[in-house]
Amino acid sequence: MRNPFTPRAEPALVRARVGVFGYFATSGFVMGTWAAGLPAVDERLHLGPGRLGTALLLIAGGALVSMLVVGRVSDRFTSRVVARISGPVAALLLLGPVLAPSYSWLLICSAVYGISVGFIEVSMNVNSIEVEVRYGRPIVSAFHGLWSLGGAAGGALTTAGLHAHLDPQAMLIGFILLSTVAFGYFGRMLLPPPSRPEPDPATAGAKPGRGLGIGMGIVLLLGIVAFGGHLAEGAAIDWAAIHARRVLDTPLSNAPIAYTVFGTAMTLVRLAGDPIRSRLGPGRTLLLAGVLSTAGYGLVLLSPVAGGAGLVVACVGWALTGMGLATVVPVVFSAIGAAHGAVGKALSLVTVFGSAGLLVGPAVIGHLAEATSLPTALIVPAVLAAVVALAGPSAIKALGLGRTTRPAEPVAEPV
Repeated sequence: MRNPFTPRAEPALVRARVGVFGYFATSGFVMGTWAAGLPAVDERLHLGPGRLGTALLLIAGGALVSMLVVGRVSDRFTSRVVARISGPVAALLLLGPVLAPSYSWLLICSAVYGISVGFIEVSMNVNSIEVEVRYGRPIVSAFHGLWSLGGAAGGALTTAGLHAHLDPQAMLIGFILLSTVAFGYFGRMLLPPPSRPEPDPATAGAKPGRGLGIGMGIVLLLGIVAFGGHLAEGAAIDWAAIHARRVLDTPLSNAPIAYTVFGTAMTLVRLAGDPIRSRLGPGRTLLLAGVLSTAGYGLVLLSPVAGGAGLVVACVGWALTGMGLATVVPVVFSAIGAAHGAVGKALSLVTVFGSAGLLVGPAVIGHLAEATSLPTALIVPAVLAAVVALAGPSAIKALGLGRTTRPAEPVAEPV
């Protein structure tokens, strides 16, 4: 197979790819330690599902607000510059919720932290897409796999620290400082913007053509799939450990195991996502993803009736859920990127749908749990997982696929 980029470009692209791997892994690690540490924050401030849900909602709201502007900021200053600044800043701002002395301070710090989350998530993903374009072949799924691997590592280390009777707050502070250093290190490797080509005098006065793009109906259908998959994923990230602690009465030191099992299963399958999609096709992959995640949530909902085996049943359910949801977002994003015509607007809209599900969904579940119960609230992501199985294949079929490989442009070494 012919190398799609020149030898001069290869070292810089490899280095940039390592940098994006590091950014995704560090971002996942921060999310994993925060998720696994939530039960300790919950108990320290005596929050309960409703007040904890409000704090999560403010993080989500801050992130969604910043996502509305970070795209234009990245266009002006490049995704590399925005990511290099927002990564360390986002990690340090997590100290606010971790150190908050009261519920009121937790709300303020959560909103500020949420704004930084929007900046790092968008700029990081934009840079990953730029790296994939330069490579000329699909590699984005592996980035998401490293995000999940970082999350699983964060959950596992937090669980180990709690078993070792470390102070939860001091442990989270240490992880945050470590993540800040990692963002700074990997940020130097991120891909710089491509050099602007000289304008062609023969076409200098021509107006750019318009691609056919993707129909709004298909975009909405893909958005629903992304929303359902991301909400079900966010519910597992933020509520798996809480479910184990509050519903199954698992000891505090063992509660993070539920999230760790979910994160590990998601990581393993996401890293193998491209071969799975190549063998099954995107439509069947989404069907399998929806079926597995629905079955997984079913086991989680049934776990309280399993008595002493409740945690084991729940962990099996979270594992199935992680295996299913692992491929949803990478498949949807890749399908949009592989469609003919102008897909930028479609990808942006679907990303907003997915981010809303991931960020807002868990907070809404918290308030629903306050009004009813956490098991009742978890029916929502279970239903949305089924929506992925029903709507995903139809959306892929309506979209149509096809990828044109573009040769990579030479790129200067990042500094």
